Amino acid sequence: MSVARRRGLIAPDHGHLSIVRQCELLSISRSGFYYAPCGASELTLLLMRLIDEQFLETPFYGTRQMMRHLRRLGHWVGRQRVRRLMRLMGLEAVYQRPHTSTPHPEHIVYPYLLHDLTIDRPNQVWCADITYIPMRRGFLYLVAVMDWATRKVLSWRVSNTMEADFCIAAVEEAIGRFGVPEIFNTDQGSQFASPRFTGVLAAAGIRISMDGRGRWMDNVFIERLWRSLKYECVYLHAYETGSELRAGLSTWIALYNARRPHTALAGRTPDEGLWIGATIACSRACPGAGNGQSGGMMMNQGLA
Repeated sequence: MSVARRRGLIAPDHGHLSIVRQCELLSISRSGFYYAPCGASELTLLLMRLIDEQFLETPFYGTRQMMRHLRRLGHWVGRQRVRRLMRLMGLEAVYQRPHTSTPHPEHIVYPYLLHDLTIDRPNQVWCADITYIPMRRGFLYLVAVMDWATRKVLSWRVSNTMEADFCIAAVEEAIGRFGVPEIFNTDQGSQFASPRFTGVLAAAGIRISMDGRGRWMDNVFIERLWRSLKYECVYLHAYETGSELRAGLSTWIALYNARRPHTALAGRTPDEGLWIGATIACSRACPGAGNGQSGGMMMNQGLA
């Protein structure tokens, strides 16, 4: 249980137990009970916004280059502060590095399965990723599950922490609505490598694929989604609350899925690509089903 939850269990007006004794029973310090968390300053939020915008353009910028970029914009910040903010945002520069770290013993790193693989049908490969979402007075994290072949966003969740729960909820929703993919590809982030997350995929019989460390190009389609989403939705609105952000994201993702054509899909939308791909797959599997009922059923599932 987190410190915040344990702190909420303390009753200051308890008739028999003092605050000190309640803190001892819950294994938190007395100062921890009185601590009131404070939000990030306006300057910190501005720096994080600038870092996020630049990282979309130059994902190979590390802390040193990002520090120089901010200084050229008139913000005299140190490298340690930039490093702390990038770590908070979940950003890591793309570059080749020696193998100097040992994975957590409970976190299995799976091989990358998409090398030289022709991906041409729905539910063949899904991918997922997390991105930082700036707001007027804070920030949140967004996870999305995407079908690789059709670029359709199958599900998404917003969270104020980087824990695995909201990633698991997004995957479970996608499986419940669209079935089971053959392969699920992610990066090696702790959320996706956790036994709880991979356990959901393994239980459904899904093959797990993970990008090489620092290789954002291995999951390039969802990286492009983040770029479009931020420039066309997030950066155009200064969202105040999580509910406002969710409403804005829901509107934009609905537009992206149903009304935005893609060059890679021959001018079709992701929803149309999902329906056509599912219809072709169904006709190959059931060549005698020529009445279109199966395809219509798949279309309804894809547009749900």
